[in-house]
Amino acid sequence: MEAPNNLLAEVATINDMEGLHNNEEERDTESNCSLLKRNQTLSSTSIAIVGAKVSHIESLDYEINENDIFKHDWRRRSRAQALQYVFIKWTLAFLVGLLTGGVATLISLSIENISGYKLRAVVNYIDDERYLMGFAFFAGANFLLTLVAAFLTVYFAPTASGPGVSEIKAYLNGVDTPNIFGATTLFVKIIGSIGAVSAGLDLGKEEPLIHIGSCIASLLGQGGSDSYKLSWHWLRYVNNDRDKRDLITYGSSSGVCAAFRAPVAGVLFALEEVATWWRSALIWRTFFSTAVVVVVLRVFMVYCKSGSCGLFGRGGLIMFDVSGVIVRYHAVDIIPVVIIGVIGGLLGSLLNHVLHKVLRLYNLINAKGKLYKLLLALSVSLLTSICMYGLPFLAKCKRCDSSLSESCPGTGETGNFKQFNCPNGYYNDLATLILATKEDAIRNIFSLNTATEFQVASLLIFFLLYCILGVITFGIAVPSGLFIPIILIGSGYGRLLGIAMRPYTKIDQGLYAVLGAASVMAGSMRMTVTVCIIFLELTNNLLLLPITMLVLVIAKSVADCFNSSIYEIMLELKGLPFLEAYPEPWMRNITVGELADVKPPVVTFQGIEKVRRIVEVLKYTTHNGFPVVDGVIPELHGLILRTHLLLVLKKKWFLNERRRTEDWEVEEKFTWIDLAERWGKIEDIVVTKDEMEMYVDLHPLINTTPHTVVESMSVSKAMVAFRQVGLRHMIIVPKYQAAGVFPVVGILTRQDLRACNILNVFPHLAKSKSNKKGH
Repeated sequence: MEAPNNLLAEVATINDMEGLHNNEEERDTESNCSLLKRNQTLSSTSIAIVGAKVSHIESLDYEINENDIFKHDWRRRSRAQALQYVFIKWTLAFLVGLLTGGVATLISLSIENISGYKLRAVVNYIDDERYLMGFAFFAGANFLLTLVAAFLTVYFAPTASGPGVSEIKAYLNGVDTPNIFGATTLFVKIIGSIGAVSAGLDLGKEEPLIHIGSCIASLLGQGGSDSYKLSWHWLRYVNNDRDKRDLITYGSSSGVCAAFRAPVAGVLFALEEVATWWRSALIWRTFFSTAVVVVVLRVFMVYCKSGSCGLFGRGGLIMFDVSGVIVRYHAVDIIPVVIIGVIGGLLGSLLNHVLHKVLRLYNLINAKGKLYKLLLALSVSLLTSICMYGLPFLAKCKRCDSSLSESCPGTGETGNFKQFNCPNGYYNDLATLILATKEDAIRNIFSLNTATEFQVASLLIFFLLYCILGVITFGIAVPSGLFIPIILIGSGYGRLLGIAMRPYTKIDQGLYAVLGAASVMAGSMRMTVTVCIIFLELTNNLLLLPITMLVLVIAKSVADCFNSSIYEIMLELKGLPFLEAYPEPWMRNITVGELADVKPPVVTFQGIEKVRRIVEVLKYTTHNGFPVVDGVIPELHGLILRTHLLLVLKKKWFLNERRRTEDWEVEEKFTWIDLAERWGKIEDIVVTKDEMEMYVDLHPLINTTPHTVVESMSVSKAMVAFRQVGLRHMIIVPKYQAAGVFPVVGILTRQDLRACNILNVFPHLAKSKSNKKGH
């Protein structure tokens, strides 16, 4: 990420330029309120931190544009065309699931083999008592893998850095973040995830898989990569913001399913965490995509069990199957379950607080340049290698239990008993937890009927280690995810709590680890239903459902008392203008008319407008939409978009005289597909001096049914409508229509409805601001 100082400098420059045109509105996007200076009017600049750099952003057009061209096409559309559209949507849902499942298998296969053979070589060095050589190999391999991941991310695709979930949330909320779903981002995310996770860094591939699924969906929706001229134009049928929103929802759900083999949890993740807008048809297609993912994963898992995939299949995707175990708990067990939830909520909120501080610190380091980003990632890799290799030497060797059927010590690949510098007949429990792949570590610490297998000191070191590594690793310039670090932290404290509660309860320590992981995840990410279903599908035991639900509700309730979820914190840090589901209570004390009063005057067009005025307005404003007001007694005819005005100029659809056009003239020049695409910038269009004096009939392109609100409506009510419908513009009309009253009071955009922007202009409202929003 760039430094806040650099961001402020860019903001100041932009504000100076905009001062030359202070009669015009701002674009309907905004940047991080916490990083911007207070403005005198209700406006802000359209920049945010996307991936790892400051970028210009804008809103998306999710609203159906009901102009004459759209209406004519809709009336003329045959049943066959309608079926073709539905077929394409289902086909794309299938392809999203198929490709996401295939890529997830490739990533898991690569990670398991690279990590497995690396650890096998390290164990061989240790068995031969060549400890320095073992460390050199371990640290060197991790260093090279991190170098590959960080180099690709820093120099080729900064947008591949981090989890990518906050950008997906913003996109589905209506914010377009540049290059976040590009082909380069997808490639770097895949290679970077393999390198970073194989390097043993305290991060997971789960959130990157969510981003990868969304990238695949986006590229399919636009028919490939436009940047590399590799696109199929027949898919322009769904290359619009509304349909791409659906596809990216499929992709994010498929990513969760691919990470945990949990199709229902994938659907619920999209519904609970990332999607702002939902409908029943979306559930069916999203579930279909996740079902395809599960089938693909299952086919590969069965195939790889024959040994054709190296070490993949022996570890692989996380699966903690306790379906054959009878889970018993009694009324007295409610007390430790409540304690787990409370501690998990406190840990999760504390983790978010510390991560917030660390990410701000990393911003300052990364702002010094790409080399510093690279050095930061490599430093974390070296520290991780030292800890993971050196700490197991602190643990005492434990004698193997002869009554166990599992071989002890094991071969060093999988299992709960790693010899690691211990004599025959003994094992090192800390090496079992640390010097293993993350999936194996989770399986080991989740294991049942292992009450005496792990020492308290080893579990404490394990817990503290992953707390520290989780905090310092998240935020470096590699693809990363928090699911696995949080599960490791939660399972460690859950095991410790299980040992402390052993005299008072009969719940197995492995189940304590499961509940601890769920509680910290709910405390940090604030997801309840999704996490519950993830752990239900992982454990395959319905008997765990009641206590898991109780733990999640308690953990989330406790954490909500202190701060926001980690994804909301990242949205704030990146400056992405996300509209929350619940307006602030004080928003009921101000009307949209009062907001319009502190905005620059609205810019409008007539139904038949001169080319010169269109060009001048597009050059000297950054608006995306303009109300069209016409008639002897001015009336609001609708709204026209900037992209449609650019389309008119690009196609040279000019008239020599001021007149209305005929239907055939419009159909000859435009199609509804043209209206769904974006048409560049005004600087790229050349208009001659003679053309400047010609006219354009805007009526066929006007959205005749724009969303309007009366000036007396509260901001709270307007914000709810704006978010739920997925708007980009909301026109404010006067409360009373009369002669001499202009039909448009103003126009609301995303920036105008953000709490921080409103408080900048109306600071007195902060006195009535509630500490907590309604939930």
